[in-house]
Amino acid sequence: MLGLEFPPINEVIRWQEVFPTFNKIGLIAVAAAVIASLVFILASRYDSTRAPKGVRNLAEIIIDFIEDNIVMQTMGRDGMGWTPFLTSLFVFIYLCNVPGIIPIIQMPATARMAIPLFLALVAWVIYNAVGIKHQGLFHYFKGIMFPPGVPKPIYLLLTPIELVSTIVVRPFSLAIRLFANMLAGHMLLVTFALLTKELVQGGNAALIPVGILPFFMLVFLTAFEVLVAFLQAYIFTILTAVYIGGAMHPEH
Repeated sequence: MLGLEFPPINEVIRWQEVFPTFNKIGLIAVAAAVIASLVFILASRYDSTRAPKGVRNLAEIIIDFIEDNIVMQTMGRDGMGWTPFLTSLFVFIYLCNVPGIIPIIQMPATARMAIPLFLALVAWVIYNAVGIKHQGLFHYFKGIMFPPGVPKPIYLLLTPIELVSTIVVRPFSLAIRLFANMLAGHMLLVTFALLTKELVQGGNAALIPVGILPFFMLVFLTAFEVLVAFLQAYIFTILTAVYIGGAMHPEH
């Protein structure tokens, strides 16, 4: 019989405090912000007249990716001014996601609800502020509650749905999508790591070959989480761009 015992969920997702009111999740978030800042600060100091290399090349690749695959696809050239914000958002989320596959750390900061919720609230404030700025308060909320081209009787059902969707569901779904995906990946990695350890080090030599199976699954899931870390950062960023673009250009 295996003596496999899954640790309490609180031990898996809640890290010990580094000092009062500041745990390792906070440390990862701070490290992500510092690393992202350093990359772009160092890149800005390179001579722009020469061919980019090193950190400068990395920064330009990231910016080009954001402009070509997010800004231009959702807002067009009018949204180029949002490139710095969307780049910062993407890089920060990605750097918060990646520690989930780094040995010893093995915990994405976005697997705790606080950071995804904070980022979603920032996006919520921004796209609503943009909508009010570009359309005016009355026309912005009128456009949300009474979209054009809809038969008037349908407004009785559509208006509350659209209002709740824009004001409540959008930021909540942004936060939940990022949080749930990163937490699920973290839990899977923990599960297969514990299963591999128990089968290999459990004292039963006959079970050691069986331990290869969850080990290979652990390796596969680790590689998969690299892709998930990127995709979740991309999805959060492009949805934010879509919401901002919709607030800027309601006709779209």
